[in-house]
Amino acid sequence: MFELFIARRYLRRRQGKGLSGIAWIGIGGVFVGVSATLIVLSVMNGFHQELRTRILGVTPHIIVSRVFNDPIENYDSLADIVRRTPGVTDVAPFILTKTMVRSRSASDGVIIRGIIAEEEEKIVELSRHMTQGKFEFTNNGLVLGNELAQNLGVVVGDTLSLVSPLEGTSTPMGMLPRSKKFRVAGIFDAGMYEYNTTLIYLSLQELQQFLNMGTTVSGLEVRVNDVDQSERLAREITGRLGYTYRATDWVTRNHNLFTALRLEKVVTFIVLVLIVLVAAFNIAGMLIMMVLRKTREIGILRAMGARQRNIMRVFSAVGLLIGVIGTASGVLVGAGVSLLLNRYQFVHLPGDVYFIKNLPVRMMPNDFLLVSAIAILISFVATLYPAVKAANMQPVDAIRYE
Repeated sequence: MFELFIARRYLRRRQGKGLSGIAWIGIGGVFVGVSATLIVLSVMNGFHQELRTRILGVTPHIIVSRVFNDPIENYDSLADIVRRTPGVTDVAPFILTKTMVRSRSASDGVIIRGIIAEEEEKIVELSRHMTQGKFEFTNNGLVLGNELAQNLGVVVGDTLSLVSPLEGTSTPMGMLPRSKKFRVAGIFDAGMYEYNTTLIYLSLQELQQFLNMGTTVSGLEVRVNDVDQSERLAREITGRLGYTYRATDWVTRNHNLFTALRLEKVVTFIVLVLIVLVAAFNIAGMLIMMVLRKTREIGILRAMGARQRNIMRVFSAVGLLIGVIGTASGVLVGAGVSLLLNRYQFVHLPGDVYFIKNLPVRMMPNDFLLVSAIAILISFVATLYPAVKAANMQPVDAIRYE
């Protein structure tokens, strides 16, 4: 294919081997755009994956509750119906309420989650997040987040007082909130600031007695085989239980957060593609200059019998070679830098700003294929005008003015 042969000659230096300086400029622009795009997308995928892992570390895949958040009385039979749903592995009851907690030196508003420790462990494996003490509720024990423990100034073995949000005690001074003392049995680090600062785990039976709830619960926690099928299974569970119940998956409960992450990724992708567009303008400008410099050669080729489509293919091949070389080198460097960041984690993040200490990286083949295809396509589109301009040259006029 003589068009490719001529295109390769046009990219070389006039004397000596190697690419010309103007070719390196075009390749460099595509290389920078592709490599920067892939590295940034891999880092954003890493953040998305890390956040997903942190959320699922302390959050059940699906939560079943009443439509108006009324207590559930017959949760055993309800749990049996949910367990029979294909794809569901474990089901556990829970109670969720807000209240006040007091220590000797401070007080704070918290969220109390009443659970059965053995069944909860099958849902979210909370014991993996324990930093002090044990995940147990014997002897009026409770487990709280490390940030909350620091704010209250307590350690394992200290005593905390929980204030009931519903019941009160009649005294000569009026109605006083009912409170009960519990022992700090353990402290966890969920990796999420909002959980570490507000969440307390307590025995389901203890919380039922404390709130005078009898045998009722707030809802059921559900674990499934495939996390990505949670939304579909939540709809199926809702259909099985009827309109008075609702099942919400973990993605729906964090919809705003994941929507913001996806939007951020799209905007970042668009901004970085603009870098490739700048490189495409460089390619177009380089080809226009090449057409002006190669006017005589174009005229000779036309006089020798080369058709317009052959001339177009020559300059399209020049732009495509620049795009392919720049894209290939950008993919290699982007993948290499991403692998180094993922393996050695030499980029550290401030712990007081981010919820992770090292820069997370996750390379996705679809991102690499999409970026490569777009870069090559943009490079090809940039060649169209210079190629048409060169093809429309008349051989007699091209040779005459040279």
